[in-house]
Amino acid sequence: MLAAVPDPGVLLAPLTTREAVLSSRIEGTQATIGDVLRFEAGHRRTLPERYDDIQEILNYRAAIRRAEEMLEHLPLSGRVVLEAHKVLLSGARGRHRAPGEYRRSQNWIGPRGCTVEEARYVPIGSERLDDAMSNWERYIHQDTLDLLVQTANLHAEFESVHPFLAGNGRLGRMLVPLFLWQRGLIKRPVCYISAFFEANRDAYYERLLAVSRDDDWTGWCLFFLEAVRAQARDNLVKAQGILEPYEDLKHRVADATRSRYAVRALDWIFKRPVFASARFSEGAGIHKQSAHRILAALRRHEILTEILVASGNRSAVLMFPALLDIVEE
Repeated sequence: MLAAVPDPGVLLAPLTTREAVLSSRIEGTQATIGDVLRFEAGHRRTLPERYDDIQEILNYRAAIRRAEEMLEHLPLSGRVVLEAHKVLLSGARGRHRAPGEYRRSQNWIGPRGCTVEEARYVPIGSERLDDAMSNWERYIHQDTLDLLVQTANLHAEFESVHPFLAGNGRLGRMLVPLFLWQRGLIKRPVCYISAFFEANRDAYYERLLAVSRDDDWTGWCLFFLEAVRAQARDNLVKAQGILEPYEDLKHRVADATRSRYAVRALDWIFKRPVFASARFSEGAGIHKQSAHRILAALRRHEILTEILVASGNRSAVLMFPALLDIVEE
């Protein structure tokens, strides 16, 4: 499907934001896709209580993009992992917890505020961490019988080692599409599985714990493979759900705007379904006068909705509700 679309960003941008939201939600964030997009568009005054959540989500998206850039030239390795972790925690709640560095102290998993004695799981000590991550990195480059099972093992072992003071879950889930992409199973690193893990959060944690507690790798692999299957289908449905209205709107937008920039405008809006009107002209590469006419026509035909009225130096914020409905369900 990606190969058939002239501009894959039309599909990838909303799916990447959705993955960042859902992977972060497993760790307790409450922000929605709409919150994130409104924040990026400048609609920030109504979201102060979710600023930290939104920043973590934006960092997740930036981290996976940074890792993707590095993997154009480098193999998946500790170097890539450390750089992605640095971006993930930059300016967010974990910024004081050694971003871009493996931990130098003991950590543990359990209820907030619990002691190590009360923890549900205690990973290896920091003195064994370098050897463990070296072993993990070597396994990345081994030839195995099945790449999906290898991916399952890589994720479980990363979470078991828990190499960082913060961000281990999000980074571990981020590595799944990156590994599958580098090994050639997918054309772009967009095989996101966090929606399945978020919907089955208790089972996800229990299956990971059973690996360390009971050596139950088979149970974990079966769970992981079901996650891949379910999310592959879900991602395809989502992509089809985005592409179908896109094809329909190409004709509607052309008729509504009578502009040679209609498709260019539509592509830009699909990548940014909530945006400040002042950014449209430069972002889409359309002359200001033409951009103004296009936005007016799209609002008149109820393709775009105004969610924040222009005031003083602040431009209006517009929303493309049809796309948000598809992505946010």
